[in-house]
Amino acid sequence: MAPVHTPMPPAMQPNPAMAVSIRGLFKRFGNKVAVNGLSLDIPTGSFYGLVGPNGAGKTTTINMLTGLLVPDGGVAMILGHNVWQDVNAAKRLIGLMPQPEQIFPTLTGMQLVVYAGMLRGMPRAEAAARAKDLIAAFDLTAAANIMVRDYSAGMTKKICLATAMIHSPRILVLDEPFESVDPVSSANIKDILVDYVHTGGTVVISSHVMALVERMCTHVAVVNQGQVVAAGTVAQVAAGEDLEERFLQLVGGRHGAAHIAWLDGGADGQPAPAVPQTPAGEVRR
Repeated sequence: MAPVHTPMPPAMQPNPAMAVSIRGLFKRFGNKVAVNGLSLDIPTGSFYGLVGPNGAGKTTTINMLTGLLVPDGGVAMILGHNVWQDVNAAKRLIGLMPQPEQIFPTLTGMQLVVYAGMLRGMPRAEAAARAKDLIAAFDLTAAANIMVRDYSAGMTKKICLATAMIHSPRILVLDEPFESVDPVSSANIKDILVDYVHTGGTVVISSHVMALVERMCTHVAVVNQGQVVAAGTVAQVAAGEDLEERFLQLVGGRHGAAHIAWLDGGADGQPAPAVPQTPAGEVRR
């Protein structure tokens, strides 16, 4: 049986001047420690990337940071508001992008975004006006009255992001916003997020795509085994190297088993075995 870990009180208090300040965040599922004393400061106005291998604790951290999951220990603050002691004030400042499976598929895009605004306490008329602006910005006007279940993956990501932005939050929190998104939709989303940061907003994204993080983000934190192993500006974390190479160094991503001796593609000078051909019209069984 794996050893049972115990959350420790944070050694330092959160910094209320930061957009996000986390100290000693801890979460365990049974004997599995998902987040293990994680601490992190995210400056206001930054485009902050959380990167790490699968199972590193990124999504669990995001869920605790946004009040969706109660931690076993630690403290998180959103612009000076304790996420669990002042939950309503903290949540008003956050725009969390839902996952596609978390939205109502039988609503139209317009209905979904208006509904998200009304859930935030906005009058219907104001929510409808903002929804129209957002849908136009995301190039979804032609699909505004189509049910979301009929959207492509890229369209769905964009409408989910619109629901997170409807109340003009101070901080956007996005878990894998570019996953399964085509290049055109991806470029559209990037442009809107960059404009949002330029107006003083803060974006926190988790991603596996190092090139995207290196190109878009001002800051990055590398998370591994539930802890931050490096954090700072992208240049500071990369330390003069390609960010992906630095990431692999930090998390120990390369190992000897990566080379498969027999998988040589015929490069030893011998011709590769011919692929059996099936005569036209014949079905191979």
